Amino acid sequence: MIQYLSKYLTKSLGDALGTDDPRRKAHAERLLNALRFEPCSPTCPNWLRYGVQPKNARAGMVPGRCKGKAHKPDHLGYAGRRVLVSRKWSNKTLTEHKQDRRTWVLEALGLPDEPVDPHRYIWRPVKPGDPELAPIGVRLLRSVHERQRWRNHINQLQALGDGPNLSATEARAA
Repeated sequence: MIQYLSKYLTKSLGDALGTDDPRRKAHAERLLNALRFEPCSPTCPNWLRYGVQPKNARAGMVPGRCKGKAHKPDHLGYAGRRVLVSRKWSNKTLTEHKQDRRTWVLEALGLPDEPVDPHRYIWRPVKPGDPELAPIGVRLLRSVHERQRWRNHINQLQALGDGPNLSATEARAA
């Protein structure tokens, strides 16, 4: 998971093309040329090409001259999010997804779904240089470890519920 996140957060889409190959380079150029006139956001001037007034339109907007990330070679059409926003395909907000996950985990653990007490935690800003504050690297590693521990626990619970794994394709240590 960490390797995937590191790769995902640091990878430039343009790097993956391997533009040393002339065919791939030509393909990337064709793709960029095609994306040049595709609207990338509600404010993109490319909407003018389709007879639609962009959001916050201003004088001097010309189709094909958008300065958005989606029209730059390193992004190849992906301006910000590289995945579809969840509410566009599930009609749920992130809060609703979070509640669904919470309900599922509580059911798996056999715990009652009680409302969360808003005064359960006390939030106070931490001043820089606070001796009780661990360095960011340590805090991140603790978070990753805690997430791995939770995932392992959930996997154990699922295995107990599903019975033994009899998959012929999963590698097992003998």
